[in-house]
Amino acid sequence: MHKLWKTMLCSLLIAGTGAGIWTMQQKPADEAAVLSFPYSPELLEQLSPKISMRLLELIPSQETMEQRYPETMLYPGGQAIGILLRTDGILVVGASAITVDGQTVNPAEEAGIQAGDVITQVNGTTVTHDDQLALLVNRLGQQHETITLQIERQNRQLTKEITPVYCQDTRSYRIGLLIRDNAGGVGTLTFVDPKTMQYGALGHMISNSETQSKINILNGKLVAADIQGIKKGTSGYPGEKIGRFVSNQSLGSIEKNTAAGIFGVLADNKILSENSYAQALPTAAPNEIVLGPAQIFTAIDGNKVACFTVEIEKVMPSHKDGKGLVIRVTDPVLLEKTGGIVQGMSGSPIIQNGKIIGAVTHVFINDPTRGYGILIHDMLQQTSILEETGSTRQAAA
Repeated sequence: MHKLWKTMLCSLLIAGTGAGIWTMQQKPADEAAVLSFPYSPELLEQLSPKISMRLLELIPSQETMEQRYPETMLYPGGQAIGILLRTDGILVVGASAITVDGQTVNPAEEAGIQAGDVITQVNGTTVTHDDQLALLVNRLGQQHETITLQIERQNRQLTKEITPVYCQDTRSYRIGLLIRDNAGGVGTLTFVDPKTMQYGALGHMISNSETQSKINILNGKLVAADIQGIKKGTSGYPGEKIGRFVSNQSLGSIEKNTAAGIFGVLADNKILSENSYAQALPTAAPNEIVLGPAQIFTAIDGNKVACFTVEIEKVMPSHKDGKGLVIRVTDPVLLEKTGGIVQGMSGSPIIQNGKIIGAVTHVFINDPTRGYGILIHDMLQQTSILEETGSTRQAAA
């Protein structure tokens, strides 16, 4: 036993050298093997400091070994969903020059307001609608008053003073901004909890396209949507699903916009009864995910959910940025139709061995057949589903 322990230490040392990255491929128990090579006590004594350092890196901490993952039953999604958000404040999306006496000016730009800024107050009055902001600016301009704007920029609070000018084209006082108080698009539903009707979708946050910063939401809703066509992805060009809103009627609330996706509660189970998987599936703990075949559920025509084959190439549970999985599309039908992973596919659930393991999140721009996925339990952390699930299991180290 003493000799075996020394042999294992040396094997770990050899495996951990080179680029400093040590990996281990899982093998079935009946294929286990121990590497061995000749050694001497003197060599072991010389290497022992390095061996200790390697062991600290390779042996999981007690905290990791004791982490528990509830056995959770969820309905997998794959349906196209329309997403409508009301922002918390007024989002600046660009500048719009104002014509004054034949010349163009822009007071907001001169004051340092940028695309991506969020206007929260005008002269102490909270603003939540773009029309409300426009009316306040025009009224204060008519009164020849200076406007004080409260701005939020990347979690910093700023104050800007601007004097509105009269725009001859619109016959109103303006400050030279393009603004909006809402955001919208078409994405993919990931899962629904049959007990609470809580859902998760997208697998990544909805961000400002100008600054890539998170959009703070006041409220939002899901609406019915379907896929009208596909722009096929190629190397250097990410493709996309071409979707449309079918109805403005709310299917459910949007309560959270997080790095792991959007979350809320469905109004009813209608979306589950149409074009959905027939039964709830268990979720997989990270240690249950293996390299090899898997499937994704997604809609590429109308809102009919179809199953397509993929390959799990990497599993990286420590990555909490929506990139815990690397996947490659292998399904010939999906490759022919989409070229691989396309925009709008984010949130498509990934299934392996009858369990939900995660959701598609990103595409590799230079190789649309490959992309990232988020682990399902990273999404569930944003809900109360785990707290309400009684049975647990311990992750293997």
